[in-house]
Amino acid sequence: MERLEIKKNIQKPEDQNLSFRVFDLNQSNLKDYLEPHKKDHFCILMVESGGLGLQIEDQTFKLNSGKISIIFPEQISFITSVSSDISGKIILFEEILFCSDILKNELLSYNVDLATHLNCVFLSPLEFEKSKKLTVDIENVYLDPSLVRKEQARFYIKIFLLGLIELVHGQHPVLQHETDKNLYIRFKKMLNERYKTERTVQYYASKLAITTKKLNNITKKHCDETAINAIHNRILQEIKRLLLFSDLSHKQISLELGFSSPSALNKFVKTKLKETPTELQEELAQIYNR
Repeated sequence: MERLEIKKNIQKPEDQNLSFRVFDLNQSNLKDYLEPHKKDHFCILMVESGGLGLQIEDQTFKLNSGKISIIFPEQISFITSVSSDISGKIILFEEILFCSDILKNELLSYNVDLATHLNCVFLSPLEFEKSKKLTVDIENVYLDPSLVRKEQARFYIKIFLLGLIELVHGQHPVLQHETDKNLYIRFKKMLNERYKTERTVQYYASKLAITTKKLNNITKKHCDETAINAIHNRILQEIKRLLLFSDLSHKQISLELGFSSPSALNKFVKTKLKETPTELQEELAQIYNR
């Protein structure tokens, strides 16, 4: 599978010293995105008119006027369809340009399933116009860069993204309960770090210094699932990624994810999804075999 690198996307001499790109959203500029691929950078697709189909890992999206998609680095994606009247903008930028540490620190409460929420965002006409104006500012810098103007572009991109993050935070209000939101955030962060080795509710509850009942109440309140289902769904998400996008055997996947054997992996998938890993792999592969 191809991995697109921003440093190899050179449209003009100045691009060698730029960490971002801005292009028109049209059929020609989408040609590199028609096959499954990864990127080493962020990609923003802003649709002004027309429409396109977008596959991001195992999710399918339809982007039309007023919608924006942010594809994160290393997410597998491709364009499934493009209308002849498609128009809009494509913005590419390196992760360092946004300084993603702010999501790990100051904006931690906003960073719950952020990539999923930003893969497809619908904006009101007023919000879309604001985003378009920022896009024009970013493009103007791209077309005529200087040391100072490049720094301006960094702030424009941050403002653009922070506006979308605030918007999706309002659309997916999972953190309305102030008393225990930090516990939920800590649980999700810990789960993402340790799901391969720790998969019991008791473990996470003890680390959070609360009872398993309290942890279940928190997860039900914030994501409408029990703590054990949250743990299992995180494992299933990684199983799907490895089945789709890696060359690992089922035995290697079972070892990678902490299962005692391929049969244990098989039993887990069968119990959760009523199908074997092989059947799941074939089902997922159909998404990418057009």
